[in-house]
Amino acid sequence: MAEAYIIDAIRTPVGRRGGSLSTAHPADLGGSVLAALTERTGIDPSAVDDVVYGCCDTIGPQAGDIARTCWLAAGLPDTVPGTTVDRQCGSAQQAVHFAAQAVMSGTMDVVMAGGVQNMSMIPISSAMTVAEPLGHSDPFSLSKGWVERYGTVEVSQFNSAEMIAEKWDFSREDMEAFALESHTRALHAADEGYFDEEILPYGDLSVDEGPRRDTSMEKMAKLRTLQEGGRLTAAVSSQISDASACLMIASEQAVKDHGLQPRARIHHLSVLGADPIWMLTAPIPATARAMEKTGMKLDDIDVVEINEAFASVVLAWLKDTGYDPAKTNVNGGAISLGHPIGATGARLMTTMLNELERRGARFGLQTMCEGGGQANVTIIERL
Repeated sequence: MAEAYIIDAIRTPVGRRGGSLSTAHPADLGGSVLAALTERTGIDPSAVDDVVYGCCDTIGPQAGDIARTCWLAAGLPDTVPGTTVDRQCGSAQQAVHFAAQAVMSGTMDVVMAGGVQNMSMIPISSAMTVAEPLGHSDPFSLSKGWVERYGTVEVSQFNSAEMIAEKWDFSREDMEAFALESHTRALHAADEGYFDEEILPYGDLSVDEGPRRDTSMEKMAKLRTLQEGGRLTAAVSSQISDASACLMIASEQAVKDHGLQPRARIHHLSVLGADPIWMLTAPIPATARAMEKTGMKLDDIDVVEINEAFASVVLAWLKDTGYDPAKTNVNGGAISLGHPIGATGARLMTTMLNELERRGARFGLQTMCEGGGQANVTIIERL
């Protein structure tokens, strides 16, 4: 099968809710990284075959196929199409999968893959709540087939994260210690300049706004739990954020034709579903399946990025897989850096690519939990 190469990857800083990017139109936010990628790689933008972007809650400024709008808002050729993907939190990672699959199939040669989300402007779950006046409070409860299969139990990421904490018996203190380490790692990476090559400043913002220098176990202990009698608080949850990120995926022929220099190749792509009520556990079986399909062992993986939707999700994955925490989310994760849901998959991959290069390492694995009880797994090989 033909190879799919990562030519370059770039992201905006991640803005916190109500922060520096809160008024940035999603088309301009997503367009900024597209324009920067074409400029950095020197490719003729008319040679791009497609733009695949992840985005959730595609209403208002995120409606109307935001991938296409981002490209056009960036002033790029109107001959290049775009399509928008929603695999919930894994949307941008799935965008990379679709781009790589198009290249591997031989039907496309250059694809821009990434995502954009302004959660300050369009609050999370707006695509559901906007239909409440029409009598639809959620996508599930009025479905006869759904209720017959899963009943009327709450379908939410918060409930799932709480269930995981209880099943794996992670205390509030366990999760707060993990959260504190996420902030510590993110701040260290920022201070050492690890993010400098991957961040494209947007306006006056050139650094991630999420990491907190003043957080502590004592401060986190004072927060209320998300549920009465529960273990989770906002401190051990991903931050609502605004950002965009994008990768250029290209074929071997495109590399030759356009004089491109690949930074990595896509080694493995897969996606797996699990119980939608548990929702956030899918990365565990998805990782096992990826290892089986590739014939690899987790010991072969040099760094892992698993999205920190909640501390309990990552802790459960680490406990079940036995992977080294010291090589997992080494520069922090969504608890500290934020989780702009439609863009996070591309943000993680951009950071993972740069970390592989910084270490001179070979393989990186990325996975993340997603709404509906799903998980993508991508393994990239640094070149």
